[in-house]
Amino acid sequence: MNILFAASEAFPFIKTGGLADVIHSLPNALNKLGDEVRLVLPAYRDVLASVDSIKELGMIDVPGAGVRHKVRILKAHEDILGDYLYLIDVPDLFDRPGSPYVRSDGYAWPDNAERYTVFSRVVALLAKWIPKSSWRPHVVHCHDWQTGLVPAFLSMVHDAPATVFTIHNLAYDGYFSHDDFNRLGLPQHWWSPDYVEFYGGFSMLKAGMFFSNHVTTVSPTYAKEICTPEFGHRFEGVLQHLGDKLSGILNGIDLDIWNPQTDSYIAQNYTRDDSVIEAKSVNKKDLLSKAGLPDNGAPLLGFVGRLVEQKGIDLITAMLPQLLARTEANMVLLGSGHMAYEQDLVELAAAYPDRLHVHIGYSEELAHQIEAGADLFIMPSRFEPCGLNQMYSLRYGTPPVVNNTGGLADTVVNVSLQTLSNKTATGFIFNEESAEALFAMVLSALDLFKNTKLWHELCKTAMRQDVGWEKSANEYHNLYRAEVDSRP
Repeated sequence: MNILFAASEAFPFIKTGGLADVIHSLPNALNKLGDEVRLVLPAYRDVLASVDSIKELGMIDVPGAGVRHKVRILKAHEDILGDYLYLIDVPDLFDRPGSPYVRSDGYAWPDNAERYTVFSRVVALLAKWIPKSSWRPHVVHCHDWQTGLVPAFLSMVHDAPATVFTIHNLAYDGYFSHDDFNRLGLPQHWWSPDYVEFYGGFSMLKAGMFFSNHVTTVSPTYAKEICTPEFGHRFEGVLQHLGDKLSGILNGIDLDIWNPQTDSYIAQNYTRDDSVIEAKSVNKKDLLSKAGLPDNGAPLLGFVGRLVEQKGIDLITAMLPQLLARTEANMVLLGSGHMAYEQDLVELAAAYPDRLHVHIGYSEELAHQIEAGADLFIMPSRFEPCGLNQMYSLRYGTPPVVNNTGGLADTVVNVSLQTLSNKTATGFIFNEESAEALFAMVLSALDLFKNTKLWHELCKTAMRQDVGWEKSANEYHNLYRAEVDSRP
């Protein structure tokens, strides 16, 4: 089948989180099944600077907020997709430095409603007509709120392709005001609780849920959790109403990029057939050297992620003084996010310079080195739609410590006497969102770490887990086929 992917970010062009990795790797997996996936992205400044062979396919006028924008449709080259990367070039909306969603001060771009409405309008047009091409998609697969209006616009088009909308994180809802709704000239009949109106404003996420033919989210457990008030972010009623139209398909990871056997970022390559502990000790030594921490044989904990409440970073900062006082363990953290959490970590690193290394920002190289060099990976997310880092950790034989939620619960098997005995254990799961519960589980993990034989078996079991895309890509392929076959 022909599938048009619409998203607001994709690795390696622009990345703020796991969405970008999915948009890079899932099309690759689908193409291997025989589908043909083409991707459309906004032409951010960083994207235009990172692609090759840009060709202009056409120019169209599209309404924005009281103005009409001249939009260039571009085609660029991408290794996995070949010449099937489309870029929507609107300099007034996308030619900006830094993050695609927020300014340098951390606040959202004030015209985000207009930016992603214009993007969605153009994607809907491309779904029916791509300049200088006879290719047409059978399915348009939209991702997160930034593309939520694509299914809405396509609902007004005769003989439109089927639409699938994936929620990667319900906490980001694309919520804007009634004034924005009116300025954007959206159809007035959409302004209803039955369509896009949501608590006095309008939600692009809700539009995607309501107007698409099928809604997926990125793990089976998260699909159930978001139908409850605890995790539903006020959308639980909408999600419950979807019924069988909602399903959870677990994300995978790119096994070529995240492969300890071939990873060029790490000091020692290895497989699960090798002495994993010996290989990881070489990578640990290299990581400690780069982090400026002593190589004294102490356990090393790692963290890579956004420094936000969702990721439980406050649980880590609350735990760290106890960890450093009561154990010999050290820790390396990589991430960026809320300034308060960044400052907390910087101050802790200054107070414990020989025990704690903090890198504010993002480094793909360091992320790989942490996965390969750490003994334990800490991921105490309060909620996690799927999570990718725990799967990277499994792939690299670095047992994760995770909260019992979402995709973390779907991918990690907790250490117990039974799971150690039958060799199914892959990590450590705690059940209470507190620094005390996290610390208690870390202490349990460090206790097991002393048993080299059991620890080596745990690492090998983790590396045996199927964390690739093949199974999930087949589920998506079957979903696409069912939606296409069910159309009149």
